[in-house]
Amino acid sequence: MYRYDEFDAAFVAERVAQFRDQVARRLRGDLTEEQFRPLRLQNGVYLQLHAYMLRIAVPYGTLSPRQMRKLAHIARRYDKGYGHFTTRQNLQFHWPALADVPDILNELASVEMHCIQTSGNNIRNITADQFAGVAADEIEDPRPYCEILRQWSSLHPEFSFLPRKFKIAIAGAPHDRAAIQTHDVGFHIVRNARGEVGFACYVGGGLGRTPFVAHKIRDFLPKSDLIAYTEAILRVYNLEGRRDNKFKARIKILVHEKGADAIRAEVEEEFARTRGATVSIPKEEIDRIGAYFALPDLPAQPARAGAFETRRAGDAAFARFVDQNVIAHKVPGYAIVTISLKSIGAVPGDVSAEQMDAIADLAETYSHDEIRVTHEQNLVLPHVALADLPAVYDRLVALDLATANIGLVTDIISCPGLDYCSLATARSIPVAQRISERFGDTDRAREIGELKINISGCINACGHHHVGHIGILGLEKKGVESYQITLGGAADENCAIGDVTGPGFSTDQVVDAVEKIVDTYLKVRTGKDEDFLSAYRRVGMAPFKEALYERA
Repeated sequence: MYRYDEFDAAFVAERVAQFRDQVARRLRGDLTEEQFRPLRLQNGVYLQLHAYMLRIAVPYGTLSPRQMRKLAHIARRYDKGYGHFTTRQNLQFHWPALADVPDILNELASVEMHCIQTSGNNIRNITADQFAGVAADEIEDPRPYCEILRQWSSLHPEFSFLPRKFKIAIAGAPHDRAAIQTHDVGFHIVRNARGEVGFACYVGGGLGRTPFVAHKIRDFLPKSDLIAYTEAILRVYNLEGRRDNKFKARIKILVHEKGADAIRAEVEEEFARTRGATVSIPKEEIDRIGAYFALPDLPAQPARAGAFETRRAGDAAFARFVDQNVIAHKVPGYAIVTISLKSIGAVPGDVSAEQMDAIADLAETYSHDEIRVTHEQNLVLPHVALADLPAVYDRLVALDLATANIGLVTDIISCPGLDYCSLATARSIPVAQRISERFGDTDRAREIGELKINISGCINACGHHHVGHIGILGLEKKGVESYQITLGGAADENCAIGDVTGPGFSTDQVVDAVEKIVDTYLKVRTGKDEDFLSAYRRVGMAPFKEALYERA
């Protein structure tokens, strides 16, 4: 993991001191809420429906046990005993008192964490594949490049007041686990015909009220040009992005209105014009940052896997957990374990202080001091020896964190919705809980197979409903919550925006509607090997629409 240097520590400490003074002035009445708003947003503080919310950056989703324990401490001391992991690999606390926020920021700074640029019209937390550095299919670890961009973009004087927020993601394997095509800019690590490693570049993705899949504007970018090319994109956007209408201010609108070819030409022109005067990343610097993300020393495990195989053969629940939540590590004898934060009936992404402490213990004991946050609101132990899997599983069972549902119908992505958010128009958490309970039978969920359900409580799409295999959007219609359903979305390398099925469903109808969709899929699929998305792409909307509306 990256470690703060002297500059990082001083930079964060100065920001804490500045915000402490700003909060004091707000509490004294020297600043109005309107004057205070841009200041608090620069420090990750939102004013939500019932209280302030604090969003904490988890760069590229990597945490240490020390940091997780600090989050647990903050949850207990300053909040209501839990936190919420988001689709940007961040953590949110929903109940801090404003007077306590400077102390929270100071606590975070003590473990090399902060909330800078988790809100506002700047470059947000840069996200990555949760299996970065450990997946067997990876071309190269994307996290060093995320860190390079994080350092470059933090309080960048030219890009701190963009037309709108700006999101970047980097994927390091052919299979995109970072949803890069839903971002303002996405970089996909690729290998060219000469065997060189660089980036394919995508621009103009985004969800919200006008969802778009990003356009590829460059097939191959040398690694040394990552900052220069990103800067060229941002200059074009900063100059031409709309500032008169916040709903049309994202780069996706600029790309849509001018066309991908025109944007590509402008970016390439700006890149050529400024390349010599802009930072070219020396290989030595890439290597220096990359060294922070080197694999830990993983001792060979040839003789210790017997207990794992014995347990797997004799314990059906453990075997299900391994099949669903565990994938191969690039080092033989080790595994990558995903911890579901979606136990049946739970709030997706929520984790208690006690669970945070226990996960920190597990990471320290069994995962070489490392935890990952996924953009699908789960956690990962990236370096677990196969022989230790039974012990890890038993501890997760005791914590109610051993639900074997990763990628299944109950592994639901959901925003906080109207239970917390002042922008929301409908509740999303209760819908997620009821769907989870409806499909909570493990055997039934496994029979259905891979199926991603995403729920948002408003058109801002924090639950990424557009790219769910089944997407659910909560809206308010004449004072009543209504849920619009989309089918066929995907956030991987074959990214797609889902198709709207038709009129929305009431709170009482929406779970039954999801069940009708699932039942229709089971009828039309060619066999268990055809997953929901493949079946939908083969047969189209017609049978699902018929089941939802004509047979109602």
